[in-house]
Amino acid sequence: MRLLPSRVVVYLLLAGGLFAELGYRQVWARMTAALAGLAPARPSPSALAQACRRIGPAPLRALFDLPRGPASGLSRTGVWWRGRLVCAIDGTILCCPDTPANLTVYRRGAGNHGGTGYPMVRLLTLVACGTRTIIDATFGTDRVGETRYAHDLLAALRAGMIVLADRTFAVRAWIVAVVAVVAVVATGADVLVRVKLNRALPVCRRLRDGSYVSRIGPGRGPGDHRPDHDHHQRGPRSEIYRLVTTVTDPDYPAAEIITLYQQRWGATRGRAC
Repeated sequence: MRLLPSRVVVYLLLAGGLFAELGYRQVWARMTAALAGLAPARPSPSALAQACRRIGPAPLRALFDLPRGPASGLSRTGVWWRGRLVCAIDGTILCCPDTPANLTVYRRGAGNHGGTGYPMVRLLTLVACGTRTIIDATFGTDRVGETRYAHDLLAALRAGMIVLADRTFAVRAWIVAVVAVVAVVATGADVLVRVKLNRALPVCRRLRDGSYVSRIGPGRGPGDHRPDHDHHQRGPRSEIYRLVTTVTDPDYPAAEIITLYQQRWGATRGRAC
């Protein structure tokens, strides 16, 4: 029996995810506000920090593994497209405590007014669009870019997925790596990625809906020759988007794939990590 049992410390860390702008002591006050008549403990900030260090990351990793996944049994709109589980990959930057240990790995954020003052953590997640549940996640220093961390999520690809990604991930090495995983492990995962308008893509064959078959990757070896569609869309601000995808079935019209890509914004905007 402790003043701060380990299970209560886990509750504290979960509550900290809801009140990320508060310190441990303030989070504790909110978490125990309804227990005023029971005389809850009032640990000091240092006691709370020591309790978090005591339990370490293992219980949080185990807790993350319990509910993670697509929750694909739910029949919600946007969960599936043409029999494929619709997923999105996206990243964000979070602050972590300004401690000597953290500063050996993470650096303080920069800015016009002296930066944030807190070490910055880059987080990258693979999310099921229809349910907004996290399938997998990776994190580390912000000195490493999102496209590098994206390779850590390749193992989470499964048969029957289609992964939506912004133009940050339209890097040939990552796209070829996804195709290589599909070829070697036979996951059957597809990708739908936005690319820059000035990206030079060879036109191998034009299709009836205005898209065309192209190729990304060096040579014509196994996993390198990959035909893609190219789509253009006028968004709400009259902005033109170019999209490439590994879905090459001509029976899937370009307009339908364009609409599918819009689901990425619904899954990644306003998402709490």
